Amino acid sequence: MQNPLSQLKVQLFADGADKKGMLDLYANPLIKGLTTNPTLMRKAGITDYETYAKDVLQTVTAKPISFEVFSDEFAEMKRQALKIAAWQKNVYVKIPITNTRRESSAPLIRELAREGVQLNVTAILTLGQVRTVAEALNPAVPSVVSVFAGRIADTGRDPMPLMRAALALLEGQPKAELLWASVREVLNIWQAEASGCRIVTVPHDVLAKALKLGGMDLGELSLDTVKMFAADAASAGFTL
Repeated sequence: MQNPLSQLKVQLFADGADKKGMLDLYANPLIKGLTTNPTLMRKAGITDYETYAKDVLQTVTAKPISFEVFSDEFAEMKRQALKIAAWQKNVYVKIPITNTRRESSAPLIRELAREGVQLNVTAILTLGQVRTVAEALNPAVPSVVSVFAGRIADTGRDPMPLMRAALALLEGQPKAELLWASVREVLNIWQAEASGCRIVTVPHDVLAKALKLGGMDLGELSLDTVKMFAADAASAGFTL
């Protein structure tokens, strides 16, 4: 049976920092790009940012990949962004929408976009932030606008209306792609599709579940669940 992921219009990106996982998913034709961030890199035990990135880029040459700046100062963000952008043509530079002092990154985004840097503007959660980014991007340069729909949902809000509104705000940016970020479960992939997002970036563990269970017959899944319970009870040696 063909995996229903192959029928989606939304592009699947793999979100993680585990090198083996990244390269395995890069080789999968269903995966159209990759993303990572400093938090994922720290969890993966990465200590040398540049060495790690350049090592990954030896293999990841034909699909877009995003690496994030890690300074909190805009001048240093720019220096890091220009250095990262120069590593390879398929690299996008992730810029957070603000620094930790709530200072807007819009002037930096505008400056880098004008210099032709492919940006992935990240940590966006409000329509006001999307509007700010839409006004700062260069319509001639490919870019990604990452809205953290999963974090919006964590607050008890439905992210779908916001994502559709965000898509409308980006209509004047023909090369900007709206990305559904912070996926929590497989269903979010189909929600990203329904909202009109161009990209959904998915953690490696959720991708593994989607690739295994996507479109699976529910009756068969029920039976697998029963078998799991039976095997675990037998392994535990339960008696009554």
